[in-house]
Amino acid sequence: MRITTPSEVAQKAGNKYLGVLVAAKFARYLNDFPKDQLAESEEKLTTRALDSLVEGDLNYKLLRRRRSEA
Repeated sequence: MRITTPSEVAQKAGNKYLGVLVAAKFARYLNDFPKDQLAESEEKLTTRALDSLVEGDLNYKLLRRRRSEA
């Protein structure tokens, strides 16, 4: 089992906090798939998402929030 370090995540995402947020969002996306469509693996979805981010398989785009006009 490979361990993903915070510095590896920070190299790919800019900082470790952003990397964890991106990986968590991707893990939730993976969780929406039916279990029979996902490849059988012993890893948790969050671990798979972090590995995808570190390996460069996961692309993301940051969007700025719009300010609500009150």
